[in-house]
This record gives sequence, C-alpha cells and structure tokens, in this order.
Amino acid sequence: MPSASIKKEIPCSKENLVKMVLDIEKYPEFVPWCLNGKIYNKKEDSIFVTNLDGPLKHLENTWHFKEKNNVTEILFEVDFELKNEFLNIVMTKSFQFALNKIAEAFQKRAEELFKKT
Repeated sequence: MPSASIKKEIPCSKENLVKMVLDIEKYPEFVPWCLNGKIYNKKEDSIFVTNLDGPLKHLENTWHFKEKNNVTEILFEVDFELKNEFLNIVMTKSFQFALNKIAEAFQKRAEELFKKT
C-alpha cells in the first residue's frame, strides 16, 4: 500500500491553516482530483481523513502543524490503496507527483486566503 509524506512551510498562522484544512467541503474548489468532500464525524483534537466509497480501497491521511514566528510547518502523511490492482501499480509510480500537486494546491490556497495586505 503506497504511503508518503510531504513537509512544507507556509507563511501564516497555525490557526488559519487548521481552519482551512477543516473546511473540507471547499476541497473540490482547489484540490486536484477531489470531486467531493463531506464531514461525517468531527473531533476537535485531530485531523484524520479516511475514505468511505469510490475507487479507493483504503485511504488515510493525517495533518500535523507546528508554528514558529507566524510561519507554520505542515506535515501531511497519506496512505492509500486503489480497488483496481493495475491502477494501484500505476498510481504508486506517480504518487509523489500527485502528492506534490496536492500540497502545492493547499499552499496556494493558504497564500490566497491569508496573505498579508
């Protein structure tokens, strides 16, 4: 099962980034390949995402945030498996590219929403 992580530093507060990540219903507006986003259960102490249906057999991702001097380091960890074994092999090969695109989309969104004016 493919898994990877990516770390980025984004020049905004941890509080703002957490709010942005929790706004899951907006993901289809800016996250590549995201067609729908819905919250089924909300816990105040963590951000943990999993799949319920679709082409994925398994999906889990977690977010970690650490702020210093109004710059927040995010660590995004993801673990997934597609139902189709052939597509799973293909996706495994291009997974890092896709993860980088998703991380870039979150960074761009944060900069658009929270840039200093």
